Amino acid sequence: MTAEGSLTLDRGLALLQAVADAGGEAATISELATRIGASRAAVYRLLVPLGERGLVRRDGNKVRLGVAVLRLAGQVVPQLREVARPVLRALAERTGATAHLSIAEGDQVEAVAVVEPSWTNVHVAYRVGTRHPAGTGAAGKALALRQSGRGWAVSTGEIQRGVTGLAAPVRGVPGLRASVGVLALGRIPAETTGPEVVAAATELAAELK
Repeated sequence: MTAEGSLTLDRGLALLQAVADAGGEAATISELATRIGASRAAVYRLLVPLGERGLVRRDGNKVRLGVAVLRLAGQVVPQLREVARPVLRALAERTGATAHLSIAEGDQVEAVAVVEPSWTNVHVAYRVGTRHPAGTGAAGKALALRQSGRGWAVSTGEIQRGVTGLAAPVRGVPGLRASVGVLALGRIPAETTGPEVVAAATELAAELK
């Protein structure tokens, strides 16, 4: 790819991101030009191929995301599950707890992959698709952890009575707000399980980069 082609691609991606960052409000051509540091004419040119692929749609001077973005987004979770399963399997077997990958969707957290340990007599059953507010449960609280602080979050009885959760954020993957965690009945020994969960989250992040 030529330097000019690379710059055009970079600006096109920046434009798509700027449209997405507008949220529910449609962005104007002038606003988009300011956000990506380009002229209005350049924005108009970049919108043509994005519009042809259904990634954006124009309504006069305003631009919104197109339905093709939904088709792309629909492929993300299945790919996340595929990459996460071996990491979660190893974590579940090492800790004897139910391991899961959860992602943030607005103000909710959703479990998108779950692996139960194979050798325990009793363990927590946790369904893929389970959602809860991001402010509750270890999976959601882990997303708010600072880089310099403790590497994991713990919660007890917040999602289900008698169940303890421990989770660590998946860091360094652009556009992804996710955590890896474990669930168990009763107490989880954080001093030993915490580092295991952090290591699994780090491993998953490396696989996704």
